[in-house]
Amino acid sequence: MVEPVDTLVSEAKGRKPVRVQVSPSAPLMKKITNLRIIPLGGLGEVGRNMMLLEYQKAILVIDMGFRLPEEDMPGIDYIVPNTSFLKGKEKNILGVVFTHGHYDHIGAIPYLIEKIWHPNLEIFASPLTRGIILKRQGDFSNLPRLDITEVKSGSKIRLGPFRIEFFRQNHNIPDNLGLLIETPVGDILHTSDFKFDSHPVNDLPTDFQKLYSLAKRKILLLLSDSTGAEEDGHSLSEKTIEKNLDEIFKKAPGRIIAATFASLINRIQQIISLSEKYGRKVSLEGYSMKTNVEISKILGYIKSKKGTLIKGKEVLNYPDSKITILCTGAQGEGSAILMRVAIKEHPFIRLKKGDSVILSSSVIPGNERTVQMLKDDILRQGAKVFHYKMMDIHAGGHAQKEELKEMIGIMKPKFFLPIHGQYSMLVAHSELAKEAGIPEKNIVVAENGKIVNLNQKRIYLEKETAPSNYVMVDGLGIGDVGEVVLRDRQMLARDGMFVIVAVVDRKTGQVKGSPDIISRGFVYLRESKELLRETRKKVIGIVNRAAGTGGAVNWSYIKDEIRNKLGQFLFSKTQRRPMILPVIIEV
Repeated sequence: MVEPVDTLVSEAKGRKPVRVQVSPSAPLMKKITNLRIIPLGGLGEVGRNMMLLEYQKAILVIDMGFRLPEEDMPGIDYIVPNTSFLKGKEKNILGVVFTHGHYDHIGAIPYLIEKIWHPNLEIFASPLTRGIILKRQGDFSNLPRLDITEVKSGSKIRLGPFRIEFFRQNHNIPDNLGLLIETPVGDILHTSDFKFDSHPVNDLPTDFQKLYSLAKRKILLLLSDSTGAEEDGHSLSEKTIEKNLDEIFKKAPGRIIAATFASLINRIQQIISLSEKYGRKVSLEGYSMKTNVEISKILGYIKSKKGTLIKGKEVLNYPDSKITILCTGAQGEGSAILMRVAIKEHPFIRLKKGDSVILSSSVIPGNERTVQMLKDDILRQGAKVFHYKMMDIHAGGHAQKEELKEMIGIMKPKFFLPIHGQYSMLVAHSELAKEAGIPEKNIVVAENGKIVNLNQKRIYLEKETAPSNYVMVDGLGIGDVGEVVLRDRQMLARDGMFVIVAVVDRKTGQVKGSPDIISRGFVYLRESKELLRETRKKVIGIVNRAAGTGGAVNWSYIKDEIRNKLGQFLFSKTQRRPMILPVIIEV
């Protein structure tokens, strides 16, 4: 909504400045009713962050992220929030604000934006976040270019009953913004992902003065990042990480292959700076890595000397001791560059003795086994592996217990709602809030889909819930893979598939010849001849008995009989339950 100018917000290069306007004196709304807070993702899980604030009919959306699939989700690319709660309410959505550019906060946009879009929808993001969103949107065909207004620390906007002030927060990506949201029921502070870092690299230290000034507004509700709530002490400073990385660079005899998240812009800058310090050229490998570095260079968040960055195959033109390869894949992702290198599928990079491989990220829960296998594959080829459990070469971007208690102590909120994290993390954070003096009745631990009701006197969970089940993305399909399809895939992955094809005489209803059998992932046909002979005999018996009763033959019933009887038989012989597909062909 356009009102008298309060602050000037600069757009990215090549676009005119936009004036985002607000009137400090304008009343918000006279009639005060309860505010509803509806998490569609991110509470009870790590990732998939998306939250709604609803006052009367006006809706504000905060973030639209995805999460990676679990190990028992074969074929699934991403999991995104369920937006069916917003169906029919699209015109009530005033705007979407993004806290920062990590995919767990912006990754679902291409899959969901059309479901909530309308001509008056306003979208706000910081310069780097905006650049990453627009670049990724352009990678998808048939998606419209988004009109995103750029905001920065200190920017203020008004969307209906919501007045929002953005403020800088330390994380492990630049342009991370917390939100002070003024609502008719009171002020809400959303921390975004954050940590307190007095000595960051390529970033300014935490602005405690700003935090204290926001606290003077008398915060009604604090929404605070819980990802590090189970970790004792204080998060590591990026300065410590830089010192340890320097030691690796100083001693590495050959190539350095550093793997990290493509969105860890600060870490990427550290690797580039250290490479320049030790006379190394840097090759960027991986589409997302190249894309994010390109955007960050344009916006000035990554700096390098002329000639430092070289193209892929140019690494072959330099001695190993003068090369750094910066790539994705520290989580052991199957399609990422480091995994392709480790399994010898990269077109020109092969691991060898003398290489030093840096895994500069902590392991996401659920990825432990994959990362272990990746480390083993690298070590078998003679390279050294450096990871965060050996030495401090990765600092998470999330506040730990000391910092979380300090944030609560600064803000002194009346009510507290932990966000961003597994349920155990949310509970641990709620315990910290109790220790900080917030009464238990003023704390709510909510999960996805739970609707939190807030007014100036109390906070509580409604009986009504919003749909928050997984929406799975598989290739071009969004939400077309449900629980039934996933169970089928799990069954196929676990016990395989067994297809039996019987040719039946149309006149007599009797099986002609011997049924054909196709087995995939169940048994090796050449070594199971006796099992197959008995299986064919059972199928012939089931079909012939049904046809011999006279009258019209119910082939659907016969297929079910084959499936059930054959399933029992095969399990008794193998203790496995393959997916059985009977095929009846009448001739």
